[in-house]
Amino acid sequence: MKHGKKYREASQRYDKQTPYPASEAVGLVKTLASAKFDETVEVVYNLGIDPKKADQLVRGTVSLPHGTGKDVRVAVFTSGDKEGEANAAGADVVGGKDLVERLQGGGEIDFDVAIATPDMMAEVGKLGKVLGPRGLMPNPKAGTVTEEVGKAVGEFKAGRLEYRNDRYGNVHIPVGKVSFPADDLVANLAAVSGEIIRSRPASSKGRFLRGMTVSSTMGPGVKVDVNSVEDIAAKA
Repeated sequence: MKHGKKYREASQRYDKQTPYPASEAVGLVKTLASAKFDETVEVVYNLGIDPKKADQLVRGTVSLPHGTGKDVRVAVFTSGDKEGEANAAGADVVGGKDLVERLQGGGEIDFDVAIATPDMMAEVGKLGKVLGPRGLMPNPKAGTVTEEVGKAVGEFKAGRLEYRNDRYGNVHIPVGKVSFPADDLVANLAAVSGEIIRSRPASSKGRFLRGMTVSSTMGPGVKVDVNSVEDIAAKA
């Protein structure tokens, strides 16, 4: 992959092979960001799992104490009184079979999180090929299939994130914006890391947290000292 001049210059301002303590790595990422927009800060965890084994998949949700810095658009698949509850909580898109039919017909997916009440899952299941590839399919393990739609909408709006491993055993997750104070980014990183560590599958062998990299949207990746992360996660 070919990188621009600013990226190459930023890459020369630190040792790319050295794992930095979490707070130092976050500080570096903030100084290395050079885009004209407020870049997202993302962490990539390399986990000691076999993603081909169903009992070693890592998936769940985590709430960031300082939010994501992003306006999260939430859709709720429900009916009856629950529609009012979802609207009152600030859901951006609310509907039942009509919403399912609209999306089946090629309607725009203008939301970042999809929540459904259990009674709607038979209908929402028809959208597997539409929502699945985008990681938007509601799932009980992720807290997105629930009767408490109002609570779920509020939590996702406030900074609750869903995470899952990819086919290489990595988890990618945003922890805020470059404009955030460094202490807020570190606190978010600690919360996410603690949740990832707690989600370790029982069948996972050896070291679970094998490596970490933190970067901004357009900036180079900075390696993070895993031991320092485990320390701050234990205190989160």
